[in-house]
Amino acid sequence: MFAKSTAVLLLSLSTLALTTFVPAVQLQRSVTIDSLGACQGVAYLNKRVYLYGDREVGMIREYRPQGDSLAYTRREVKLTIDGQDVINHPTGLAYHPGQPTFIGNSIRLNPEGTLWKAVIYAVDWEGLLKMGTLDGNLRQTIDDDACIQGTRPEYVQYRGKPYVATADYGNRANEVRLYDPEALRQAKRTSEKGVLFKKFSCGAWVQNLHWIPEKNILVLIQNQIEGRRWRFTYLDFPKSVETGQAVVLQIVDLAPTDELEGFALVGTSERGIAVSSARRNNVHFTKHSW
Repeated sequence: MFAKSTAVLLLSLSTLALTTFVPAVQLQRSVTIDSLGACQGVAYLNKRVYLYGDREVGMIREYRPQGDSLAYTRREVKLTIDGQDVINHPTGLAYHPGQPTFIGNSIRLNPEGTLWKAVIYAVDWEGLLKMGTLDGNLRQTIDDDACIQGTRPEYVQYRGKPYVATADYGNRANEVRLYDPEALRQAKRTSEKGVLFKKFSCGAWVQNLHWIPEKNILVLIQNQIEGRRWRFTYLDFPKSVETGQAVVLQIVDLAPTDELEGFALVGTSERGIAVSSARRNNVHFTKHSW
């Protein structure tokens, strides 16, 4: 009887831990932004919004937030060298002041999606913005051979130190991995000694990651099924690292049925932008309450 009561109490406490954190996400406005190809992600850096996609070549465009819209600054980066496409399918932009900048590239090698090549590129971010191409701004090409399926770099912090987190897009054995940024910058492969710091298991269909530093929360930007429907999974990041498995605070599923690709909070923890790979209504303004 005592053992049964204890089990019920533990289950209740576990359920309480999941339900006391209830972020609300509302879609406020959707717009179509062209010239991106299939949009693959969004980053908010230095009061600018960067949308990246896989047009005829991999590319990044810069926008200035204006209320519930974006104003194109006329700055575009083509991820090419000598006019040749290099980062053809950008799947992550990891920027942190004073640290190397990384861009991910996840390349599907067969129609079934069982074979992938994942590459992380260390780049000169300021040079990239100034030049508009990778010419002279590619610092290192790193084979992300520690991954299971694809790569999507994002800076996080653990115990006061920055790491580059990435995750897999698949339906089995998915992981979030933390790489040491300085070791990563110098590596040829992520499997090299000293690159991987920690890892933990996570759910399926992770398209991107978003770090919320003031809350110590890592958000998995996911699909509910392969390539379709939106899901935001909020993780207790320190506990996930320490236990080796994702400690889920809350899962928020939203109504759109297209392929959610990326998300970033913009300026505050209340306003965000989500992007999808759709040709129309591919940029969505969101409101968040905590």
